[in-house]
Amino acid sequence: MTAQVKNKVTVLGAGNWGSTLAVMLAEKGFSVSLWEFRADAANKIQRERENREFLPGIKLPDGITVDWDAGKCLSGSQAVFWALPSKVLRSVCRNVRTFLKKDLLLVSAIKGIEVSSLMRCSQVLGQELGEKASRLAVLSGPNIAPEIARHIPSTTVVAANFPEDAKEVQEMLRSLYFRVYTGDDIIGLELGGSLKNIIAIAGGIIDGLGLGANTKGALLTRGLAEITRLGAAMGARTDTFAGLSGMGDLITTCFSQQSRNRSVGQQIGQGRKLADILGRMSMVAEGVETTKAARLLAQKHNIEMPITQQMYLVLFQDKDPAEALKDLMGRDAKAEQW
Repeated sequence: MTAQVKNKVTVLGAGNWGSTLAVMLAEKGFSVSLWEFRADAANKIQRERENREFLPGIKLPDGITVDWDAGKCLSGSQAVFWALPSKVLRSVCRNVRTFLKKDLLLVSAIKGIEVSSLMRCSQVLGQELGEKASRLAVLSGPNIAPEIARHIPSTTVVAANFPEDAKEVQEMLRSLYFRVYTGDDIIGLELGGSLKNIIAIAGGIIDGLGLGANTKGALLTRGLAEITRLGAAMGARTDTFAGLSGMGDLITTCFSQQSRNRSVGQQIGQGRKLADILGRMSMVAEGVETTKAARLLAQKHNIEMPITQQMYLVLFQDKDPAEALKDLMGRDAKAEQW
């Protein structure tokens, strides 16, 4: 049965998550414009009805149109989902803001922090778009895109400036395979979704070094502790980090074989260099740049984040991962604290 076509929605970013969101929305009956900035790639996806580069094996429903023209994609939309690498968000905002009408529902599905400003992505949207970003929502959770695209049961959380906007996004996305919860802690959702990627790289290093479940269990627990400490200092609610956008996303990203961040860490643990790993990747591992931002945020807020500090040294100062682990294990004895 063909779903009744609803209003138009735009997805900015045709990576695996953006493409998956487009598929989900089309399956709910929306007319979807998927923006791919490379004209040749956009034309190829539109012609082949499959994003073989980022989401192979998933056919695009008829309700999706892929285009490189942002103005055309955004024209007439009722909502815009942002599924871009965090490092290009600001420049894309500047390029498309003239096409955005007021009172448009904007949904950030980005898990990263802008290193130059230390801003969360919703803050970048607000700063660049002003009053056009008044209806702003954030989507975050344990969401491995290829699994969702294949209808494997998954969950997420959406928080917004206005509760009715969170509920609207909930209705737009929820299905029998994708359960959507609402919340009101935008700061917590964004920080949980971003900072867990640092711990996921560390989890991959554990895998690459051939260590065990004890080690990874300790990493996740203490990693969540330092994420929570920083989040509280930045205005998030601590209980948010015990939920889907915190612990749920952390567990999923640290264990999934499809996690880009875990994969980067695993290769580092096996002896490969970061520049070589990133040079061979077509998708972005947000945790790499987020490690820079988190280290600076920890210094700014005077928060102790030992795992993040060691990951910074491994990624950017070529510290041996085994030495980093040794230094973490050899820290002064203390009581367990959050």
